[in-house]
Amino acid sequence: MLYEFIATIAAAFGMAGLALVITHLSKLAGKRAPKWLIPLFAAIGIFGFQIHQEYNWYDQQVNQLPDGVTVVKTAESTEWFRPWSYVKPQILRFIAADTGNATAQINDPNIYLVNLYLFERRRSVQQIPQVIDCAAPARADYVIPAKDSKLTIDEHVKQTTMWRPLETDDPLFINICNKT
Repeated sequence: MLYEFIATIAAAFGMAGLALVITHLSKLAGKRAPKWLIPLFAAIGIFGFQIHQEYNWYDQQVNQLPDGVTVVKTAESTEWFRPWSYVKPQILRFIAADTGNATAQINDPNIYLVNLYLFERRRSVQQIPQVIDCAAPARADYVIPAKDSKLTIDEHVKQTTMWRPLETDDPLFINICNKT
């Protein structure tokens, strides 16, 4: 975030410098440029860079994902205070699954434990362990059992999780249950 702030300031100074050159060239031509030209160009630099970063954030994050981590859901957003997002909606949140490290249960090969990563612009990444039942199909948040628990993992999963249906065309189901 610090680098983005520095880059935003640099974009403002760069555009203000361009306006300064235009101001000096207009003096050489015998005309006067308006006094508000430099602040206007600085504002254009700030807004232009921020809009560029908002539209490229998703691609930058996806390119940094390690092998085996797959994007399973994106959320496009339009906001009234970002009128340009009505023309082209922005992806400000997405979910990625660590399908490369998904582990099947020994007792039931239809049940997988997989980590989901929730990405959101300007927020830190959250990791949520999920249990995927390919036979049902359903998914549930995995709650780590207490150290003194005498339950097996399968018993623990059945007792402490709330199962939600999972569609067979859901990318999470496809990437976990249909992997070869």
